[in-house]
Amino acid sequence: MSHATIQVIAAVLSIALLTTLVLKAKLHPFLAVLCASIFLALAIQMPATTAMTSFTAGVGATLGQVAIVLALGAVLGEMLSVSGGAETIATTLLTHAGERGLPWAMLLLGILIGMPVFFEVGLVLLIPIALTIAHRSGKAPVAIALPMLAGLSVTHGLIPPHPAALLAMTLYHADIAKGILVGLIIGIPSAALAGPVYLWVIRRSAVLQNPAQGDASDNEPTPFEAPADVSADAPHPGLLMAASITLLPVFLILLGSLSDHLPLRFGAVRIVLHDAGIPSVALLIAVLWSFYVVHRTRGFGMASIEKFAQESLGPMAAFLIILGAAGGFCRILQDSGIAATIVASAMHAHLPLILLAWLIAAGVRLATGSATIAMTTSATIVASATIGMAIPHPELLAIASGSGSLIFSHVNDGGFWMIKGFLKLSLKETFATWSVMETILAVSGLIFALSLSAFLPA
Repeated sequence: MSHATIQVIAAVLSIALLTTLVLKAKLHPFLAVLCASIFLALAIQMPATTAMTSFTAGVGATLGQVAIVLALGAVLGEMLSVSGGAETIATTLLTHAGERGLPWAMLLLGILIGMPVFFEVGLVLLIPIALTIAHRSGKAPVAIALPMLAGLSVTHGLIPPHPAALLAMTLYHADIAKGILVGLIIGIPSAALAGPVYLWVIRRSAVLQNPAQGDASDNEPTPFEAPADVSADAPHPGLLMAASITLLPVFLILLGSLSDHLPLRFGAVRIVLHDAGIPSVALLIAVLWSFYVVHRTRGFGMASIEKFAQESLGPMAAFLIILGAAGGFCRILQDSGIAATIVASAMHAHLPLILLAWLIAAGVRLATGSATIAMTTSATIVASATIGMAIPHPELLAIASGSGSLIFSHVNDGGFWMIKGFLKLSLKETFATWSVMETILAVSGLIFALSLSAFLPA
């Protein structure tokens, strides 16, 4: 048995072990990920020192990317609930969209918010609204959130200016404007299939019937819930004021991305807009603004607001340690060479370029759990292999890399644990909803890209 085969088998067994420990043994995910990481390192004979270095580097890299965003997002979500803003937005959506139109409204909301912001930022901005709508309508949170997640995810993977999608377009020497257009043409129907349509297909499944979801043993507090001492009868902000809490960071990030196109004579303005558009800075500004909204709407002083903010950070700590451990597990998979093994196998197969780009991204995504690493790896390899070749539609290659990077999010992906925790899902329910939804996005993106390549003139 070759070393490459042993690596792949060890990776599969480690993921199976992790799933069994969480699902059957009811072990806390953080401890289960640690056990799976140790098993993987032993199975591939990775030196203990090297394995620990990889694991801690993965933890640091993951938390460095998401910890500040999630912490600020937790406070912002709490302020959205405390102010009554989430209730206002939920009421508006329920009134104007209706029960049948709600999934499509949530899909559109996910796409619009997801266009200028990172997936994690969009998630923490919109989850409070989804949870409030679920509470008001008596539906399971995942039934409300799934179309929204489809919109957020497809913009993250397929449409610039998201960093990985933009890098893929650049590596393939694609036209960015055309890439955005093609990304929307492919992304919107893919998200429709993965969100509202898939939701309709599973409408009678148990996961959508029970509003109180999650494992029986899971009694961890959930972020974004309004404190018990906030009266539901208190004044609510208007729609514009409520929406400003969610849309302000989106607006700032969008301005930041556009600031580089200002003339050089506006140097000071460019610097200010660029700095304000950094996601963590934009969220901080939005949090400070939300304090004002809470004070103006509910009349709370800073002492009460500070108390609410502190209470919102407690539940987020549990998610952060799970995300950090998932990042460490992902890094061991990456540093051990398992991802490289999958890429090499895909390269040896003589396949159409679009399919090859998709398969490489899908393989790296399954191995490492990171959509960004998967997309970047696929684009780098395929772009290098096609130097000097005339590629008719490089935008479709970038779309293929992005689509493949979304496939089947599972236990080595931090996003998997975020969705499970925020929506209070069991492991089985997270696989049946979030993981399948991501796979539909991936497969639909590939099919639409292949179809367009067949019909568009060379």
